Amino acid sequence: MGKRILVTGGAGFLGSHLCERLLEAGHDVLCVDNYFTGTKANVMACLDNPRFELMRHDVTFPLYVEVDEIYNLACPASPVHYQHDPVQTTKTSVHGAINMLGLAKRVRAKIFQASTSEVYGDPTVHPQVESYRGNVNPLGPRACYDEGKRCAETLFFDYHRQHNLRIKVARIFNTYGPRMHPNDGRVVSNFIVQALKGEDITIYGDGMQTRAFCYVDDLLDGWLRLMDHTPDDFTGPVNIGNPVEMPIRHLAEKILDKVGGKGKLVFAPLPVDDPMQRCPDITLAREKLKWEPKVALDQGLTKTIAFFDELLKSNRDVSRVGR
Repeated sequence: MGKRILVTGGAGFLGSHLCERLLEAGHDVLCVDNYFTGTKANVMACLDNPRFELMRHDVTFPLYVEVDEIYNLACPASPVHYQHDPVQTTKTSVHGAINMLGLAKRVRAKIFQASTSEVYGDPTVHPQVESYRGNVNPLGPRACYDEGKRCAETLFFDYHRQHNLRIKVARIFNTYGPRMHPNDGRVVSNFIVQALKGEDITIYGDGMQTRAFCYVDDLLDGWLRLMDHTPDDFTGPVNIGNPVEMPIRHLAEKILDKVGGKGKLVFAPLPVDDPMQRCPDITLAREKLKWEPKVALDQGLTKTIAFFDELLKSNRDVSRVGR
């Protein structure tokens, strides 16, 4: 029997892919988004499906619907977007969590929280394990997102302890793939768009800071295994990401090579509180969920480059995508 599933932030990069996967599995999907970074174009393929419903709504306000499961993804996830209105970013994480948890409590739904590796801040433990409490600057320009997500996790576990709510919490590491916002400031989309345009590739810092890149299909496999995992006493948090790290500079060089770009690497100052290392320990995901990523970076980049190439060739104003 299919479930009634609410996806907040469902018209975004990750949310739109999740909506498609849930529909393919035979579920009814209610996609909720305020279109700050999401776009209807991302869910266009879903609109003809009679089991799909699209609603414009901001999760900082209560929502009254009848559902069996909730995936709470709503929140801008890139520094360019979440620093645009930091107060609203914190409200989205905190008020959004309160409203979705309240809904889950009322209808006794299982609820998933899309948390983030940003809860670890600029880590002093490497690779990052779920028991690590992090090194976050609560006063810096990234704090609206980092601390907002940390507070959301607190709320989820308090609702679990106090109200016996069924919760699942995943900490997402750097994810890439088709439908990334072309101007979100993240390295994969930045590098690909610049390379395709024949521009120089902008690297912040010396480029030796590391990240670990997980393709979107692998990420969703982890999410679905977490939500379907029984018994429900495995709540997470659990790291979902690729444990193979790479210096940012090497990623830029790889993308230039794949695209055949003519640009060169140019360097700019590193943003405040930008972590020097970010890589998940996925031992818990392997043990509990029998999950690990399968899509190689070269394979995932080829699909992502093809998406951006088509986007640019369509002559759309990429600065307006998602607005």
